[in-house]
Amino acid sequence: MHKLKALIAGSTGYIGVQLIKLLVKHKNIHISHLCGNTSIGKNVSYYDSFLKKYKLPKIVKFKKEFLNEVDIIFTALPNGEAQKISKYLLKKNTLIDLSADFRLNKSSDYLKWYKQKHKAIKNIKKSIYAIPEIVGKKVKDFNIISCPGCYPTSILLPLIPLVKKKLINLNNIIIDSKSGYSGAGRGIHKKFKNKNLYESLSAYGVGFHRHNSEIEQELKFYSNSEIKFNFTPHLSPMFRGILSTIYLDLKNGVSINKIQNILKQFHKNNRFIKILKNDSLISTNDVINTNNCLISVCRTKYKKKIILLSAIDNLIKGGTGQAIQNMNNKFEFSVNEGLK
Repeated sequence: MHKLKALIAGSTGYIGVQLIKLLVKHKNIHISHLCGNTSIGKNVSYYDSFLKKYKLPKIVKFKKEFLNEVDIIFTALPNGEAQKISKYLLKKNTLIDLSADFRLNKSSDYLKWYKQKHKAIKNIKKSIYAIPEIVGKKVKDFNIISCPGCYPTSILLPLIPLVKKKLINLNNIIIDSKSGYSGAGRGIHKKFKNKNLYESLSAYGVGFHRHNSEIEQELKFYSNSEIKFNFTPHLSPMFRGILSTIYLDLKNGVSINKIQNILKQFHKNNRFIKILKNDSLISTNDVINTNNCLISVCRTKYKKKIILLSAIDNLIKGGTGQAIQNMNNKFEFSVNEGLK
């Protein structure tokens, strides 16, 4: 069977290594190039001994000539780098980006939130913001596929079905999310060297975290309305996983059972989304090392207020897993290939 050739740029970060660990088991993919900057000449198994048993190329510096040899380019690079690579794409290439480079529809929003000018503005229109369960096979029409951030994934999977059906009030959504420290990348230990990562919980980006931009963009698009929400992320003393707690006000006449039924109906064919019984308590432990998203609808002491719980593994469902899901949708591979 003919395998597609894949290049991974940014292959030694937490996301890059996790992507390789999934792709080595994907029957339709051959990893032909691993690229990096500070790790040139090394074997990727230096970063994870699990990969010792696989025959993988040594890490090299990216060259645009490689694009002649590959079908798919996965980019897990600092913001701005995938934009540069996108300028060299050939017709046969598909770029699947795990950074924020093509998440926002307007270059002015990118400048506002990421404090840098977009280097490939023409390619924004040629890209799609792709939560697999929301856009599905639409990715087939695009050669630049932008994977959502990990926090927005956990937030938008439960919220988009509800705003589409106009079941909740849009002027006071409160989102409280806790993430394992792997979400901040390998540099986290330098950045937070004076904080005890393993024994403390800390809020950051309060009110103005960059992921506000894509949460707002997508909720506005699917609700066709102005929206007001507050999103506060927290770094928690665990390596991986995200738990988002979302506080909502129901519209008149909407019951908690209606909310659950709409979520079940919307996600009935999405095999990685599990809508649990009302009031189920969930933890990150339930999703670690899977591509699943668990969602629970919980009642409160106020009839018109509910709480949604949503849990994912930030490195898989919040990153590499949905990159592979998008690839499977684009090339009509089995939906769970590489994700079993």
